Amino acid sequence: MPLYEYLSESPGVEGESCRVCSKGFELRRPVDRAPLEQCPLCKNPVKKVISRVNSPTITKPMSKIDAKKAGFTVLEKRIDGNYEKL
Repeated sequence: MPLYEYLSESPGVEGESCRVCSKGFELRRPVDRAPLEQCPLCKNPVKKVISRVNSPTITKPMSKIDAKKAGFTVLEKRIDGNYEKL
């Protein structure tokens, strides 16, 4: 299930939002559910915030040893056009 971030529609206004929704909160919800419209604690309106996506970055190509440790099958092409498992 993905994480969704929510923030109060009026975060700067004192007394309108609780301390949870004024700073924003994360909620794990199924994809097929509609987004929240109210804070679960204070029932004030909240909006869904677009957050950054965490994608892995590879800084260098994998070595053959690292690929084997990760569970990949390493193949090497031979002169005759066939591949040999290392």
